[in-house]
Amino acid sequence: MWRWIALGLIVLFLTLQWKLWVGSDGMREVHALRESVSRLREENAQLRRRNQALEADVKDLKHNGQAVESRARSELGLIKPGETFYQVVNPASAASNAGRH
Repeated sequence: MWRWIALGLIVLFLTLQWKLWVGSDGMREVHALRESVSRLREENAQLRRRNQALEADVKDLKHNGQAVESRARSELGLIKPGETFYQVVNPASAASNAGRH
């Protein structure tokens, strides 16, 4: 009788070990989830740095008139009254654009 109990316990133990190491909710999935969490933490850190940079940019634009002027000049091509706008064109790019027309 003790043999059957010991054999039953061994079979139970092996079944549980199989589920732990090979089963769908076993160690493989735990490892995959840990890698996923690690990737998501790195992505969150990158997004946090980006948000901080954007927040600093917004604060600068709200409180610094020169930053607004600089942004308007560089991104929108705006000029002040009385200024003359000059555009310098690279000869190589001008020749390739002329050939397309």
